[in-house]
Amino acid sequence: MRDQRERDHVPPLYTMSLAGARAADLASIRASGGEPEPVHEVVNLTIPGPAGQLPLRLYRPAGERPLPALVYFFGGGWVLGTIDTADGVGRSLANAAGALVVVPGYRLAPEHPFPAAIDDCYAAVCWVAEHADEIGADPDRLAVGGDSAGGNLAAAVTLRARAGGPALAGQLLVYPNTDQLADDESMRAADDPFLFNRQSVAWYRQHYLTGPGDAASPLASPLRAESLALLPPALVITAEYDPLRDQGEAYARRLADEGVQVELARYAGMAHGFFTMIGTVDASRAAIGQAAACLRTWYAMPRT
Repeated sequence: MRDQRERDHVPPLYTMSLAGARAADLASIRASGGEPEPVHEVVNLTIPGPAGQLPLRLYRPAGERPLPALVYFFGGGWVLGTIDTADGVGRSLANAAGALVVVPGYRLAPEHPFPAAIDDCYAAVCWVAEHADEIGADPDRLAVGGDSAGGNLAAAVTLRARAGGPALAGQLLVYPNTDQLADDESMRAADDPFLFNRQSVAWYRQHYLTGPGDAASPLASPLRAESLALLPPALVITAEYDPLRDQGEAYARRLADEGVQVELARYAGMAHGFFTMIGTVDASRAAIGQAAACLRTWYAMPRT
């Protein structure tokens, strides 16, 4: 896939205009995602958000209500992505986990910089918990998850929820950003222009954060939180050829060191973005299966 990009002279997203990058990102994810899985029901609705109406999409599998629920945040560096870019993952996780998957259309930077996306994502989780009966969800079996920037947002939401928010059954973190100031081996090695690389990371960060002080905030860099104790169980998925690999794995180790139940899986030979490539990459389907298995385990745990 990397070589095909080189043969086709595909420009890096960070060399495009915002509009061009957003369109290219959506087209790429749709092309690699394959034919979307049928799911029992898809519902679009809007809820009150921190700055106006917040769109949500619900993917409901067949099954008796109330269903366990996963609020899933799409990736795209807080700059790209829409509910549509999570369509394939939402459908597949709903079917595989037997869970109601809720995808919020959070606000994007640079139009809405940090912490607007976190505010929207947390509001969506609180709404699902408070309106569980209306949507056929079980508020006692509620997890969060996301890929890339979505994994960062999921980790930030768990930190915010720990201080008196909704009880969460688990957190699914797929190659998450956990440290905006990371300077580690995987970041330094990532310079291939035909893959997500360190220039990509810097481009997204400069659009998302308003200044150097933001990078140190635990809501932007969860690895820099004073404590990770008492957070929900986690699955952290990383990719071998990904500038975010080391910071994701460092986050998993720190969670474990502070008493959180963690499963860490590095997918060999994979690059950043593989999780959404359901139609073209076998490892994507394997990772979806692993995520669904973890979700089912979390949902079966007794609530304390």
